[in-house]
Amino acid sequence: MIITKSLRLAAVTIAFVSSFALAQAAELAGHWTAEFDSPIGPQKYTYDFKTEGDKTTGKATYDHSLGKGESELSAITQKGDDVSFTETVKIQGNDLKITYTGKIAGDEMKLSREVGEYGTEQLVAKRGAAATAEKAAEKK
Repeated sequence: MIITKSLRLAAVTIAFVSSFALAQAAELAGHWTAEFDSPIGPQKYTYDFKTEGDKTTGKATYDHSLGKGESELSAITQKGDDVSFTETVKIQGNDLKITYTGKIAGDEMKLSREVGEYGTEQLVAKRGAAATAEKAAEKK
C-alpha cells in the first residue's frame, strides 16, 4: 500500500513537472524587431511568426544598404527555448540563404545568422507589438 501511494505521488509529480516545463517553453509566435551592424552596414529587420496547430510560418522584412524587401521564412523549428529558421533573399538576381539559430529568453531572441558562405553575425531580436499597432502609433 505504501508502495502504491509512493508510485501515485511520483506519477503526479512527473506529470506536474512535465506540464510545467511545457508551459514554460518560450513562445516564438509574434512580432520581433532587430537592428544590428554587419559588413554591409546597419540592418533593420522585423520577423513575424504565426503558429496554427503544430505548424509555424513566418516572414522577414528588412531594410539595409542593398535595399528593402520581404522574404518568407522556412524550416522553422522550435524545441523548448531553441529556435532555428531559414531566410532566402534575392540579391542582384541570386538567391542567398541565411540560416538562423538561437535561443528565446523572455522577450529576447539571441540569434546567430550564417549568411551563405560570407560569414556569421550575432543579433538580438526583441518581441514587440504587431506592425499594425506600430503604424497606428506613428500616425498619432
